[in-house]
Amino acid sequence: MTECYGKKFIMDGELYPANHFDNSMVYDGNSIYEVIRMVKGKPVFFHDHMERLATSAWLQRKRRLADEEKLKTDILSLTRADKKKLANLKIVFNYKKEENHYLIYFIEPIYPSENQYINGVKGILYYAERKDPGSKVINHKLRSSIYHKLILEGAYEAILVNDHDQITEGSRSNIFFLQHDRLVTAPDKYVLNGITRKYIIDICNEQHIPVDMKCVTVKDLKDYDAVFMTGTSPVVLPFCCIDNRQFRVNLSVLARLRKLYLQMAEESVRQFRN
Repeated sequence: MTECYGKKFIMDGELYPANHFDNSMVYDGNSIYEVIRMVKGKPVFFHDHMERLATSAWLQRKRRLADEEKLKTDILSLTRADKKKLANLKIVFNYKKEENHYLIYFIEPIYPSENQYINGVKGILYYAERKDPGSKVINHKLRSSIYHKLILEGAYEAILVNDHDQITEGSRSNIFFLQHDRLVTAPDKYVLNGITRKYIIDICNEQHIPVDMKCVTVKDLKDYDAVFMTGTSPVVLPFCCIDNRQFRVNLSVLARLRKLYLQMAEESVRQFRN
């Protein structure tokens, strides 16, 4: 099944119909990418995503296949041709021995339901580490393995654990732990620095919510009141359980963080529009 969700996609600055899209254009060779939430046809935190895309290219010793202004023009072109008001947009720089291409296309948005925000979701521990946590690189083998494990366990997200039994991040999210009135999350060097994570930490600083940057070990999970993930699609989503450990869900601080983040996201959309 094709990953392209819309009627059109862009390759190297040109619009093509979706039936010309092939997943091999993304998953063959090496790819770095960004997934951006779209609201009212405009990208959320566009500049932050562009900075991270440039960082990923630099860390992987790859040249950028399009600069920020070109990508902005292409996104506007795609949204005019395929008007999706609420979706996720994927930007891929694909590198093969014989040729390089960049692609921009919509992917199916899978957002949590209101019931999942209220009651939380199931997580599982998964022993694996990203090779280059600082760059957003497609690792098809790891992604496929985690996807099948999630289906078998009936879980929403896999939480990665390294060789030292430290919890680092989610397979597609960042992870925060709540202990009384203090948040804990892994240090930057262990994780992909998520855009949502960055703004949640900023909000915590503004709201005088303490944040400790340290890794939580598996054996210490029992000491925490709540655990939640942050990411492009889930925003701030609590876990009701991780494996057989239960956690609190209905905490006012989680709803407050989510609300304040969505307000910042709306402001970023207005800035892009202007």
